[in-house]
Amino acid sequence: MITSFRYRAVAPACSLCVAGVLAFTPATAAAAPLAGRPHSAAWPRGGEPAPPAPRAAVPAPSLLYRSGVQVRPRRGAPEVPDLSALSWLVADAGSGQVLAASEAHRPLPPASTLKTLFALTALPKLPSGMQHTVSYRELADVAEGSSLVGVEEGHSYRVADLWRGVFLSSGNDAVHVLASLNGGWETTAHRMQANARAMGALDTHVLSPDGYDTPGQVSSAYDLAVFGREGLRNPDFATYCSTAQAEFPGDGSPYAIENTNRLLTGADGVAPYPGLIGIKNGYTSNAGNTLVAAARRGGHTLVVTVMNPQSGGGFAVYEEARALLDWGFAANGLVDPVGSLDGLRPKSRPAASAAPVAAAVNTAAGDDSGWSGTAVGVGLAGLGAGAVALALRARGRGRGRGRGRAARG
Repeated sequence: MITSFRYRAVAPACSLCVAGVLAFTPATAAAAPLAGRPHSAAWPRGGEPAPPAPRAAVPAPSLLYRSGVQVRPRRGAPEVPDLSALSWLVADAGSGQVLAASEAHRPLPPASTLKTLFALTALPKLPSGMQHTVSYRELADVAEGSSLVGVEEGHSYRVADLWRGVFLSSGNDAVHVLASLNGGWETTAHRMQANARAMGALDTHVLSPDGYDTPGQVSSAYDLAVFGREGLRNPDFATYCSTAQAEFPGDGSPYAIENTNRLLTGADGVAPYPGLIGIKNGYTSNAGNTLVAAARRGGHTLVVTVMNPQSGGGFAVYEEARALLDWGFAANGLVDPVGSLDGLRPKSRPAASAAPVAAAVNTAAGDDSGWSGTAVGVGLAGLGAGAVALALRARGRGRGRGRGRAARG
């Protein structure tokens, strides 16, 4: 019995017990509603982990795996444009919130938009001012029918020149040389794959770093938007992708090259988009026309992906991207997000100040900290129970020693 136990020994220990219970109970109650939320996946990924649990203010990533147009309009929101692309997405580049999408995770061949991932992987490793003389071996495997900027064997180029050849002319010859400097073709493909996973781009399967049609090589509107957004955080990437014209070293004298992104240059009768930052377009017979584009208006930046429009001709990809950008700017503040470009990124524990505001709020509210509310509650409850047990044990020993001496006497 504890009826004769001193109050000063019991009170602190019981306080710890109560603190543990109070800490534990809200965490359990908050977690309970999440367990019943539905999960759907219109584009299953064999061997991939399931999308993570929903976070505050942003739906579960599974919403973007559903077929059809996904949008959550408020009163007064403009109508989403009717597009012919097999998949598309529009997102806020700052917060990463996806404003609307259709078939966002559908695996499709990316064509040269995959060069965005190539640049994210190789740019940080290759100093822009480094000079390199091209060898025959580096150009030997450039696929027939590739887009070329005109890299020649035996000529010396700065790495920055080669990157302009990648971003403006979509030159697969420049990609091959840069990949060679990055450790080789296969090594670069493996690094690109690992980089995609690290960014939460789980739909992408890299086989050819230049984006050339290769059986099994795919990406998605979601993943390409992730790459485009990430690229805008790299000053070199942002500069290259927004350059409309440049000069490329030639035999004796440089020659002019122009960005093939017509939404940036206004070439071939495509009206340039006001505030366009650029990024990357692509085309192959298998992939059709693809585009990742970003534009800034009134301090607000959007990123869009359009993959393989089914009507409107070869320039429809630009007009559908234009429609998405117009809609995204008009819908600012009038739609709730249908997902996040950070939604599938592997969890880590960065400093709070390094995360976007939305991500920092989610981390504080949910599941990214090293010690969950449940764990803290269990720990406090355990400490309280342990304190009571130790106190009781000490009390019992004192009494037991008295009784033991009497029994042995």
